[in-house]
Amino acid sequence: MTDDQRRQRPMGGPMGRGMGPAEKAKDFKGTWSKLINYCERYLSVVIVALIMAVLGAAMQIVGPDLLKDLTNEIAKGFIGVIDMDAIASIAILLICLYAGAALFTFIQNWIMATVTQKTTKRMRSDISSKINRLPFSYFNRKSYGDVLSRVTNDVDTIGMTLNQSISALVTAAAMFVGTLIMMFLTNVIMALTAIGSSVLGFVMMMFIMKRSQRYFVEQQKDLGEINGHVEETYTGHSIVKVYNGSAEFKKEFEEINTRLYGSAWKSQFLSGLMMPLMMFVGNFGYVAVCVVGAVLTMNGTISFGVIVAFMLYIRLFTQPLSQFAQAANSLQRTAAASERVFEFIEEKELEDESQKEKRLTSVKGNIDLVNVNFGYTKEKTVINDFSVSVKAGQKIAIVGPTGAGKTTIVNLLMRFYELNDGKILLDGVPMNEVRREDVHEQFCMVLQDTWLFEGTIKENIIYSKRNVSDEDVISACKMVGLDHFIRTLPNGYETILNDRASLSEGQKQLLTIARAIIKDSPLLILDEATSSVDTRTERIVQEAMDMLTKGRTSFIIAHRLSTIKNADVILVMKEGDIIESGSHSELLERQGSYAELYNSQFETA
Repeated sequence: MTDDQRRQRPMGGPMGRGMGPAEKAKDFKGTWSKLINYCERYLSVVIVALIMAVLGAAMQIVGPDLLKDLTNEIAKGFIGVIDMDAIASIAILLICLYAGAALFTFIQNWIMATVTQKTTKRMRSDISSKINRLPFSYFNRKSYGDVLSRVTNDVDTIGMTLNQSISALVTAAAMFVGTLIMMFLTNVIMALTAIGSSVLGFVMMMFIMKRSQRYFVEQQKDLGEINGHVEETYTGHSIVKVYNGSAEFKKEFEEINTRLYGSAWKSQFLSGLMMPLMMFVGNFGYVAVCVVGAVLTMNGTISFGVIVAFMLYIRLFTQPLSQFAQAANSLQRTAAASERVFEFIEEKELEDESQKEKRLTSVKGNIDLVNVNFGYTKEKTVINDFSVSVKAGQKIAIVGPTGAGKTTIVNLLMRFYELNDGKILLDGVPMNEVRREDVHEQFCMVLQDTWLFEGTIKENIIYSKRNVSDEDVISACKMVGLDHFIRTLPNGYETILNDRASLSEGQKQLLTIARAIIKDSPLLILDEATSSVDTRTERIVQEAMDMLTKGRTSFIIAHRLSTIKNADVILVMKEGDIIESGSHSELLERQGSYAELYNSQFETA
């Protein structure tokens, strides 16, 4: 990555901090409209699920009214004969109602769980496909952790709300409205008593939520800081030890940890008041209903069964109030998550090249860069009128100070970025006239940062190459001198590479070289491939790379000039321009910039 790219990249840990639970969306209605449109194919079954939720709530609401009748029938028995047939019929009807409510709830949960998983699966697939269609410039603006957070945290947040909050909100609304209607139909005075006793608790609940929300935001911020601090420090644990920075690390850690303790305690304490408060509201409602109900019963205004019904209505009425508050936060959080996901999905993509019919076949490896101009931003050009001609099989070394544009040239050769002006020809064919995938197929790469995934050694070497035999893999490893080492491992070529597999940097680099040998493309890029290994390992890696470059047009970027002495042509770059070119001996004779760079690496005191 060039200095220009680094300056554009945001800071952040590898996993990113993502979106805090209390973060709010900029356009709540617009984002939810997009989410509903995204789920359009499932809207019909979602509506069925919501109807099921309403029916289930309605059956539960009717229950207290039947219990009122059941209680009144039993009460009649105290002054006469109990009508067991009436009691049995009411009881059977109650059982059927509650069983129906449970059945409707089960169906609704099954539908919403299915829709949620299909939606989130599709969303992750869309994001994964989108990643492959995004230009490299997007990843210069966004950290990898931020992208990962959209795939994991944000999609999970959306799934959780679709699965739980929407149906819960509809159920709560149906329960709230239905209970309100049933209470007023049963008795107006008792209904006003129940509502009055609950309103006080609801006001207190909203006050607590408003206060606790701020502390939840602070908690997430402090949590992100402490995670970042620990990750940063333990990644550079050896540096902290060498520079005796443990005391400073501990001091800063304790400061953040103390802030986290304060914000977490306040948020958890205040949110913890919700449950006892709702219990108090419910119990207070029971008391109010019983006292007022007793007075009305003594006056002969209502029957004893009404009191029993209202004790159940109190519970059905207060429960949706807390669900509304929770659902409001969940919907806001989901809107923020959806906004981030749709922002990613709607990012400008690479140009569609499916219509390009020209193909690269039997590539020899002649490369021509003609008057190439390029900048990562329109305001600043980093490659200026760059021209060079490379013959098939030549080994081209590109050297120069940091920020000279060496890696940028490689990115342009691979078509990771499009030129501002000029053209690049491969065997006389302009690269922009063929598909990017076709261009990528002509290159194999060995980079400074080795990339190995969790899998067997054999799988890492083969990677995406098809129809590779075991003999080919063993032959490639013998070429780079890894075969003996691999055979000493417990499972040989089937050894799983993961965090527990101990490989040196040199061995990892040799594996990536073996991978390049297996790909067997006509062009090769070596970008600082020996910069992170010791001198002895460098010699081994260099020998492997010399074998790899035979018969291939090779572009080598190196700060260690000793590794490029045998290059056919050395290009010396400075600020996006070629200031010198020639062989190692020719450039030394000129006593120019290359000679100055070379001699500075071999000066002795």
